[in-house]
Amino acid sequence: MSLNSKIEWTDATWNLIRGCTKISPGCAHCYAETFAERFRGVPGHPYEQGFDLRLMPEKLGEPLRWAKSKMVFVNSMSDLFHEGVGDDYIEQVCRVMQQASWHTFQVLTKRSERMRAMLQSRLSFAAREPHIWFGVSVENRKHGLPRIEHLRAAPAGLRMLSVEPLLADLGPLDLSGIGWVILGGESGPGARPMEADWVRSIRDQCGAAGVPFFFKQWGGVRKKKAGCELDGRTHDEAPERTRVLPSTVASLQAQGLSRP
Repeated sequence: MSLNSKIEWTDATWNLIRGCTKISPGCAHCYAETFAERFRGVPGHPYEQGFDLRLMPEKLGEPLRWAKSKMVFVNSMSDLFHEGVGDDYIEQVCRVMQQASWHTFQVLTKRSERMRAMLQSRLSFAAREPHIWFGVSVENRKHGLPRIEHLRAAPAGLRMLSVEPLLADLGPLDLSGIGWVILGGESGPGARPMEADWVRSIRDQCGAAGVPFFFKQWGGVRKKKAGCELDGRTHDEAPERTRVLPSTVASLQAQGLSRP
């Protein structure tokens, strides 16, 4: 687990799956793949096998040992609903999230149809938890807009959109049932450009719908220089978190639920 994530909208990452496969244009310049493949073949390195899909069951209990409340991004280096991950393992992950209720978990996927189906059935227990937030990635109309509809049809404590990298104008959005929108441009070598009017459109629609809007970055080859200001200001709104009282956490720990 990364206890101090550099991702602006979370506190920590929990990577109990490593590796993924590309399924849409948003995956073209995957930061996780780029990072992992740098270490392919390095003996003993966590990414010795590069970006090949691997389950890490030894990491399942990590959030239960982390006493301080955190925002936790689940699988920043993979996709929980990848077709190579079995239903049993996904349920195990969600059971841990259910127990570790002093954290807020953020789950993002591009496999929105599978997530919808599982939240409507086997994962219904997780869908009822206000501290587990489920979301989808949205990069353009063709691939991203259907994911929003799949998400809206799924029960969830909070539904979130990760509009990153934004590759095109999304046009009018139906934001009913959506609790948070995070937006960012692509960064790194070969980064595809993002136009300011695309960003303004989503910002304004979020404002009209009363949805918290978080603008992460303009991106580009020099993302730090480009910054994250839009029309002279930053936008870092986030939903209210459901917090568990310390006495409740202590009670869970006394019951042994804070142990793997």
